Amino acid sequence: MNESTTGAQAPSSWNLPNALTVLRILLVPVFLVLLLQQGGGDPVLRTWAFAVFAGAMVTDWIDGTLARRWDIITDFGKIADPIADKALMASALIGLWIVGTLPLWVPLVILIREFGITVLRFVIIRWVVLPASKGGKLKTVLQTVAIGMMLLWVPVLLWLPHAVAIGWTVVAWIILTAAIVVTLVTGIDYCVKSYRLVREAKAA
Repeated sequence: MNESTTGAQAPSSWNLPNALTVLRILLVPVFLVLLLQQGGGDPVLRTWAFAVFAGAMVTDWIDGTLARRWDIITDFGKIADPIADKALMASALIGLWIVGTLPLWVPLVILIREFGITVLRFVIIRWVVLPASKGGKLKTVLQTVAIGMMLLWVPVLLWLPHAVAIGWTVVAWIILTAAIVVTLVTGIDYCVKSYRLVREAKAA
C-alpha cells in the first residue's frame, strides 16, 4: 500500500496514516486478550475480538488511502504498515488455532507463505522491487473475511439457530479454502516473477 513519494522534501512521519498504523499495532495485544480469554468459548468476548479485528483492518484501508491521497507516504509507514498487517493476521490465525477453531496446518501454510514472501522481497530488493499484485489483494480480502467469520463462529453457534450455524460454518470454510488456494498460487507466482525480474536485472 506504500509507494515512493515524489517531491524535494520527504513528508513528516508525524501524520494521521502513520498514527493509524501504530494504533493497529497496539490493537494486536488487545485483540489477543479478548480472543484467548476463557479458552475462546465466551461468545461476548469473541464478538468483541471480532470488532477489534474488523476495526484494525478498517484502519489498514484508511491509512493507505489517506497516505496516497495526501501524498504523505513515509519511510516509517513503508516499514510499520506491513509489520502491523502481518502482526494482526498472524495473531488472528495463531489465536484461532490456540482456541481450537482452526487446525494447526492452516496458520502454518498461510504464515509460511506470508513471511517467506517478505523475506524474498528483502533478498531481491538490491535488484528489483517486487510489486503487489491483484491476486495478493484478493488473498488479503479472502483471508480477512474468512478470519472474521471464524471469529464469529462461537457467537453464531450459541446465539443463532442450528441451521444458520451449519450454513455459517460451511461458508466460512469455503472462503478460507479459497483464501488458502489464492495464498499458495500467489506465493508461487511471486517466486516465479521475482526469479524472472532478478535475471533480467542482472542481464541489464
